[in-house]
Order: sequence, then C-alpha cells, then structure tokens
Amino acid sequence: MEDLNKKQTGPARPHAGMAPVPHAPKPVTHPDIVPSGKNGTAYWDGITVHLTVEAGIAANPWTKSGRNFAQFYTDRANTVVLNQIVGSISHPVTDIGSGYGVGFMLELMYGSDSRFIPTIGMADGILTGLYQLVPLQTHIDFHTPWLVPRGMDFQIGQIFGMLGTEGTSALTRPFYTYSYAADYIVPFETIGIMSTTHLSDKLDWILGMDAGNSTSFGNAGNNNRPKGTVGIAFSHLMNGKLDGHLIGHFGPQANNSLPVTSAEGWTSAGMGRIANDLMQYNADFLLTYHLSDKMSVMLDTIYMHDDANRDDLYGFITYFSWDLNPSLRLNLRGEIFRDNTGAVIAAYEGTTSNLNAIRNRPFAYYIAPPTTYGALTAGVTYQPDFVNRHLKLGKFTIRPEIRLDKSLNGTHPFNRGATVADPVVRNGTNNMFWFSCDAIWSF
Repeated sequence: MEDLNKKQTGPARPHAGMAPVPHAPKPVTHPDIVPSGKNGTAYWDGITVHLTVEAGIAANPWTKSGRNFAQFYTDRANTVVLNQIVGSISHPVTDIGSGYGVGFMLELMYGSDSRFIPTIGMADGILTGLYQLVPLQTHIDFHTPWLVPRGMDFQIGQIFGMLGTEGTSALTRPFYTYSYAADYIVPFETIGIMSTTHLSDKLDWILGMDAGNSTSFGNAGNNNRPKGTVGIAFSHLMNGKLDGHLIGHFGPQANNSLPVTSAEGWTSAGMGRIANDLMQYNADFLLTYHLSDKMSVMLDTIYMHDDANRDDLYGFITYFSWDLNPSLRLNLRGEIFRDNTGAVIAAYEGTTSNLNAIRNRPFAYYIAPPTTYGALTAGVTYQPDFVNRHLKLGKFTIRPEIRLDKSLNGTHPFNRGATVADPVVRNGTNNMFWFSCDAIWSF
C-alpha cells in the first residue's frame, strides 16, 4: 500500500498559458466559418504560411548563477539566444456545405524556447541541446450547425492550453519576459478535443477533454487519467469595450510512475499510483477593457491548487497597453504571485531538465522557500518604419524592457544557484533588477 503522506521530490510540473494580448494579431483559436471559394477556386487555395524568428538577451549583471531565477524562456542571463523560429501551415475553417466547415493548423518551433514546451510522445527529445525542435500545434478544426443557431466549433489534436494571456509565439505577448503565472501555472500544451458552443454573438461555452499538460495518452503519457476544461468566453460587452473569460482546467497531473534517482542524487518526479488520485485545479479569470482604440487595460487573476505538492498558488497581473503612434506601443505589467510551499517556482539547470521532469527522469533544479513575488515590467514594442518600408517580406519588431522582481516576504531566492544536497536557495538576493530586449522578424 502506498503512503498517502508521501511528498513529491523536486518542483511541481510547470505550465504556461497561450492566449493573445490586446491589439496583437490573434491566432485562430475558435475560428468563424468563412465562405468557400467561388468560380472554381479549390479548397487548398486557402492555405496560409507564416514564419516568426525571435532572438534576444536578458541582461542581469548581478547574477552569480548565470541564470535568471523563476524564468523559463529567458533563463540564460547575459547570453544572446535564438529563442524561436516558428513556422506554420494552416487553413481557416471553410464552408464545405450544409453548414459544416473544415480547417487545420500545423506549427513547429526550433530554438531555445523549445526546451520548455515539449509534448511527450510527439517527437520529444529529437534534439537535446540549448536549441531544440518541437511541434506546437497539430489540430483539425471543424464547424458544425449543431445544438444552437450559431453552431459549434471543435478542435481535435495538439492544442495550446486556453488559460492565461501570454502566448508562446513572440507576437502573441506584450513582453520578451513572461509573468510568473504564465511561466508556471497555466497549461501550455494539451492533446485532446476542445469544443466551443456559440451561445450568442458575444458569449461562448467552452468544454474539452485532454491528456494533461505537455503529455499524451497511452504509453507516452505520464498520467493516463483524463483531464477537463470548462468555461465561458465573452466579447464586445459594454458597447464593445469589454472582453474576457472564466476558464478552469482540472484533473490528476502528477507522474504515476515510481521515482528514479540518478548517481548524482537528483530524483525524478514520479509518485507511483497514488498520483492518479491527486488532483490539480487551474482557474483563470481574465478581463480586458478597451479605454479607446489605442489604449487598453487588462486584469488576469490565476489560481492553482495541487494535491501532489499540497500547494496553493495565485497570481494577480495587470497590463496596460497604449499605442503612442502606428509604430510604437507602450506596455506596462505589474504582478503579485504567491507560491505557498516553494515547490513550483523553480530554475531548471540542464537543457533537458524540463523534459526529464515530465518523462519521470532525474533532473537538476533549484527552488526557493515559500515566497510572495512582486514584479514590475515596462517596455515598448517598436516597429521601425525606416526598416520595414525597405523589407520586401514581413515586418521587423524590437522590444526593449526593464524589470524589477522582488521577494515581498523576506526570502532571498534571486541571483544564486544551489546544490543537489540542498536545492533551496536561501542566500541569494531579495530582488532581481534586469534589462531585456528581443528582435522579431515575422511574415
């Protein structure tokens, strides 16, 4: 009989969210049906191809570990990295007759960001260095005339998680760096089926089932119990100024294999069969209010309860966006985030540590004591016209930012590493002041 009081070794499995930001080009998550081609135009003529390339640096002169603590994608301090090359082939949901429509999305990413967004069972571990290759989206989309006059949409396959507001592809988020909540507690990749019922032109009902965060069904899964998503999304309320959603994701997430220990002393995240009964609940309440055509404010409240770590986490994030002119946008973000046990906010040392955590292999990491984090970020999104008017294809974007992270309860988790004997950072600094900038080309 397994010990119900057994504690999980190492940090909890982190998650990142994938929703668009104000004014940004929005990926097709629940596409409206579009008319089929006329005058003999073939369905396949609707295929579109996109490419995004992002590189950047996160400068932190005060770090002693070479890392920026509590960051995934921008974890390497003072190092220029190729974050991502994202390529996609897609087709919008297009009328095929009798009220039905069909579309699809295929998307791959190469770069340092790929270390933190694998889906096990889907070509994971092909590359194991700083730069890796992963599929981001592989789904078929359907529109049906079922149940309600406006019909229902379905996505089947590998899909971005629906919670949160900071996306993976560079232009689906306002900053180069991520919030704590976006990096750590909202689901990032799921395999399953998602439905959207269009109750009205302003209200959608969301319901789905999936294999879990960054994992698959069957032998490639780390916990074969199904997980679910339920929620509502609303748009164009209050004279078209208010958008938002209330969405929850729930199910057993912990790895149900037995733990494994490496020769160095690192332990895997496996918990045995007891993991099947340990639930994780994520909830996200998001509101975006458009003050004008050029200015918006957003409030994102995110909560997670994890039975496996006996942890409660919650974050409150406010965003402000102001288009100063057609080429320049000001972005501000403030966040307060609480990790009640210190088991979730972590730094992953190796290039495969994150994948190993999902795969139930030993992985190197370090964590902090229970901490309340505060973070303030200011930056701009600049698309220089003197550059873009000479480009024959695509646009160039640059995003400098300045950021201050601080422990609000007296812990010292920043700018230091740890050891396998004691992976908890206690003797670092209580703040991290750093500067970042990325450059993006996309078409």
